[in-house]
Amino acid sequence: MPSPYSLPLHALRLAGKCALPLILWYAAGELVRFVLLYGASEVAYGEFRQVRLVAVMTLLTLIVMAAMTVTAGMLYTLRSALWEMRARAEEGVADEPFFRALDRVAPAFAVLYLAWGFHTEDARDVYQMDLFHNFQDGLNAAFFGEESQVGRGLVDLDWRVSIGAMAVMFGLKLLFANLVEKGKGSFSGFAAAFSEFAFVFYGLNASVAFADARSEWVEQRNVVAGTEKLFSEAEKNAPVWKAITSAFGDWWPLFIDAVAVPLAWLTVAMLVFGAYSDQARALLKGTRLEKGVDRLESSHDLTQRSFDQVTGGFRDRWLPLANSLRMIFRGGAPLFGMMCLSYVTISVAVQYADRGLRTLIGTREEWVWAYQGPPLSFLHEMVVTVLTMALLAATYDIAATRARLKGEPLSDV
Repeated sequence: MPSPYSLPLHALRLAGKCALPLILWYAAGELVRFVLLYGASEVAYGEFRQVRLVAVMTLLTLIVMAAMTVTAGMLYTLRSALWEMRARAEEGVADEPFFRALDRVAPAFAVLYLAWGFHTEDARDVYQMDLFHNFQDGLNAAFFGEESQVGRGLVDLDWRVSIGAMAVMFGLKLLFANLVEKGKGSFSGFAAAFSEFAFVFYGLNASVAFADARSEWVEQRNVVAGTEKLFSEAEKNAPVWKAITSAFGDWWPLFIDAVAVPLAWLTVAMLVFGAYSDQARALLKGTRLEKGVDRLESSHDLTQRSFDQVTGGFRDRWLPLANSLRMIFRGGAPLFGMMCLSYVTISVAVQYADRGLRTLIGTREEWVWAYQGPPLSFLHEMVVTVLTMALLAATYDIAATRARLKGEPLSDV
C-alpha cells in the first residue's frame, strides 16, 4: 500500500524515468507555439484585413490545440511508468493508442480550458509577439501621430464577420459533438474541441461589442445605481463588511492557484489515463442527493433545460474538479494535501532557482537580458511543466493503486 506522503518521491521517480520524452514533447510544443505566434504576427497585415484577422483567430485556436496535444502527449508518455497501467496490463487490458486518448481528452479539455480562462495567456502571447515583432512600425506611427494596427490582431475583427464565423463554428460544434456522443469518427473529439475553441474566439469581438452596449444600458438603470450606492454605504458604515470582502479578495486567488488549478489539470490527467466522469450522478452516487438527480432527470424537459441553463457555467467549472477530488479522496485525504503542497512547492522552488541562476550569471548591461533571458525562461518553464506532469501522474497512480488494493479499482466511466 503506497503512502500518500511518498507522492513527491514517486513524482521524482516518474520524472527521472521519462525525462527525455517529456523534454522532447515540451520542446516540440514550444517550437510549434513559436511558429504559430510568429505566423499570427505576420498574417495580420496587408490587404483583405478582415480575412487576415479571421486567420489570426484560427492561429490562436491552433495554438491552444497544440497546447492540448502537448499536455496529452506528456501525460501519455508517463503511462508506461505507472503501477496502475502495469496492473491493467496484467489483467489483459490492451494499451490505448495515443490518438484515441487524445480524442477522448479533447472535448473535456476544451471545456476546462475555457471555463478557467487558461486561454487568456495564449491571447496575451499573441499580443506580445505582435508588439515585439512589429515594434518599429508601432514606434514610427506613434512618432508621426498616425494610427497603428500593431497589437490589434485580436480586437479589430468586425462584429458582423465575427457573428458569421461564430455561426459556422457553432454548426460544426453541434455536428462533431453529436458524433462524439454516438462514438463515430476517428477524430470527432479533436474536431469538436477545435470547433469549441474557434466558436469562442471568433465570437469574442461580437460578444465584447454587445456587452459594452449592454453595460452602458445597465449602468443607467435605477436599480443598478441604487445597488452600487448600497454597497458603497455598507463599506463605509460596516467595517466588518469591508474586512470580509477584502480578506476574501486576498485569499480567493491563492485558493484558485493552489487548489482549483491543480485539480483542473488532474482532471485532464485522469482523462488521459482513462478513469473519469463529469456527471453529477457519479459524484453523488451513494448519497441522499442522488435522489435529487433522479427527480431532476424524471422531470419535464423544460425544467431540465432551465436547470442546465442556470447551472451550466457552474457545472462546467466545478463538477469535473469535484469528481477529481472524489477520486483523490479514495486514495486517502492526505494525498490531496500533498498534491496541492507539492504543486505550490514546485512553482515557488523553481522561481527561487531561476532568480539564483540569474544572479549567478549576472551582467553589467541590462539590455543583455534580451538574449540571455529567453533560454532561462525556457528552462524555467520546462522544469515546472515536466515536474507538474509527473506530479499529476504520480497523484493518480497512488490514488488508483490504493483503491485497487482496497478492492475498489478505478474503472473507466
